[in-house]
Amino acid sequence: MTDGEQAETYEQRVQAIRQANQLILESFEHWLRQSGLREQTVRAHVENLQLFEYYLLLYDYSLRRLDEATDSEVYWFLADWFPRKALWASVSSMTVYLATFKKCFIWMGEIDLVSPQVVADVRSTLKEERRVFLRAVEE
Repeated sequence: MTDGEQAETYEQRVQAIRQANQLILESFEHWLRQSGLREQTVRAHVENLQLFEYYLLLYDYSLRRLDEATDSEVYWFLADWFPRKALWASVSSMTVYLATFKKCFIWMGEIDLVSPQVVADVRSTLKEERRVFLRAVEE
């Protein structure tokens, strides 16, 4: 395979993942609205997931869709990448991110996008590592 063919294949994979993620984001946004959250809160959760999508595609090099993310990827995003790369990273923004991941993975579990084990693993990581995540943005 030539470099040009590899680049095209990579770009095709990225495009396919972005399309799949767009459907996930739209469905999650609809679910959040149906749950009665304020528009500002809905937007914050969706924007948080869009940044995580960006991380999965361009920084983690995993080429995973949102529904393929693992507790490990959530951990490294919250413990390392977000605190270092997001200029707005703070205790309050981290608290919103923790809520975003919790809501999103519970929702993805409810509609069978992820397994119950993935939901449990992510929720456990969010709970057990909360201090690590908050400390990372305090510094």
